[in-house]
Amino acid sequence: MFSNSDNCVLSSLWDRLVGMVSDAASNVLSGVVEAVRTLFEGDPETRRQVAFSVAMIALSAKMAKADGVVTTAEVDAFRDIFKFPDDQAANVARLYNLARQDVAGYEAYAEKMAALCVSCERNCPILEDIVDGLFHIAKADGLIHDMEMAFLSRVAEIFGMAEGRFEQIMARHVHISGRDPYKVLGVSPKDDFPTIRRRYRLLASEHHPDRLVARGVPQEFQQIANDRMAALNAAYAAIEKERQAA
Repeated sequence: MFSNSDNCVLSSLWDRLVGMVSDAASNVLSGVVEAVRTLFEGDPETRRQVAFSVAMIALSAKMAKADGVVTTAEVDAFRDIFKFPDDQAANVARLYNLARQDVAGYEAYAEKMAALCVSCERNCPILEDIVDGLFHIAKADGLIHDMEMAFLSRVAEIFGMAEGRFEQIMARHVHISGRDPYKVLGVSPKDDFPTIRRRYRLLASEHHPDRLVARGVPQEFQQIANDRMAALNAAYAAIEKERQAA
């Protein structure tokens, strides 16, 4: 998955970031975010990738503790969706363990992450990618707890995400009575099929795995991108079948 040169670059980045973290520091996450802002100011692509990586580590760790218990399934889910060089396992684990000590401070951290987003528009794509990844981890133990849902909702609010967009992401992950294909695509059963088709094609273009990499999401996040596309494809196919039958 990583070439030797990629390993060297990533190792250097993590070494520099972790070097700024102290076990006794009360503003660990704030310090790391500021490090991302200043260390890579002249390299926006690297800054986006490192910022995304730190966000996924810190926010997923804090959310895993939001329901009071950090389960093996949640930790495994994090490792599932976010691969990193073997020689950086200790550094990543250190940041993860520091972040999951409690849920205090996650709002301030989310605000700093939102400020790092390159786009100033609402529904910044890379912030949506973070929320999507957090949902994947939250459901790893088979249930998204109320505290985790409150955590996810608050992070989305801080990110400036429209309520409808958040509900659309949630529909891909939470479907007690079966996944609602209309909610997954963000359309209404009252919409005609050409409208639904246009919406699907737009979403498929926005969320193609190649587009995620282009906007700064590390390639290690590919599994989430693939799962997202599978959900969109399945939703469209379900609606198409329903309309043909009708």
